[in-house]
Amino acid sequence: MTTLNRSDAQQRADAIGVFNSELQRLEDEQVLQLSEPQRSRLQAHQQALLAQYRAAFDIDQNNQARQLSLGMRIASFLGALALAASVFFLFYQFWGLFGEVAQVAILISASLLSLGLTLAVQQRDSSGYFSKLAALVAFACFVLNIVMLGQIFNITPSDKALLPWAAYALLLAYATEARVLLAAGIVCLLGFIAARVGTWGGMYWLGFGERPENFFPAALLMFAVPWFIPQRRFDGFAMTYRVFALLALFLPMLLLAHWGDGSYLDYPSDDIEAAYQLLGFVTAAMVIWLGVRREWPDVVNTGLTFFVIFFYTKLFDWWWQSMPKYLFFLLLGLSAVLILLILRRLRSANGLLGGHPQ
Repeated sequence: MTTLNRSDAQQRADAIGVFNSELQRLEDEQVLQLSEPQRSRLQAHQQALLAQYRAAFDIDQNNQARQLSLGMRIASFLGALALAASVFFLFYQFWGLFGEVAQVAILISASLLSLGLTLAVQQRDSSGYFSKLAALVAFACFVLNIVMLGQIFNITPSDKALLPWAAYALLLAYATEARVLLAAGIVCLLGFIAARVGTWGGMYWLGFGERPENFFPAALLMFAVPWFIPQRRFDGFAMTYRVFALLALFLPMLLLAHWGDGSYLDYPSDDIEAAYQLLGFVTAAMVIWLGVRREWPDVVNTGLTFFVIFFYTKLFDWWWQSMPKYLFFLLLGLSAVLILLILRRLRSANGLLGGHPQ
């Protein structure tokens, strides 16, 4: 039980359901027949496992429960956004009525109370939906706290604010197993590292987006996190790190493949664009290979997505102006068929695509 997370428990529960269905078919077909003592031991073992999983992880017991869980996750996320927006507008609605000391006290109290509420709900909420909702509100209060304290004391905006935001988001994410907050923390870290790299290059920190290459070191660091810090206990966290790291890697490459002037490299723009187009293809292919080898479907699918994007944008650059439109789209269709054939061959060889994330 200590090495399991919710995803593992849910997969085991689903496997029990599939096993029982197949066992019933085999008995109906008179291929296998369990004795009554064997059936009793099997059912007792399965019920004990399912009871432990329900108590520890609040797993879904059937398809109807799974559909309701999806609705609950959506409702939790939308409710958190609405409550965070409510807190934001409540502050601004009555903010001018308070003095400076009262404003500081309210900001600090809001952060502390929302954190305390999150921890209290987390201890009583086995499903995690309400604790994640409270954690998102706590994070919104903390961000609002930093922003408005900066305004009160006339502090110059700095990229350093991204660091406490990231730390707080990660703290709440690991406390409540909230992937949305993990994503928020990763985005803050990506922004902070990119801004630091930009300032080391001599630019003002708010201009770090003008050099997409600033994101490359941050992407590599985020991708390495689940490799060196195991995330086994936290469902979907390793996948979130990898996907956001790949987005921070491929999106700047895609931008530079069509905007060479944004590069640090002192070469003609056309040469830089051609180099990043080639680099995008090669990197996407290497990412797909790594994902297949490590059995990471999220990495395979992300790499494949950007490989197709790079491929189609290159076809557009080559032939959109010079080729009849019907022939251009015919070529796109044929290339899609070719990609499907390659993917089918990969799936047959590895049994990975469309599988469960590790």
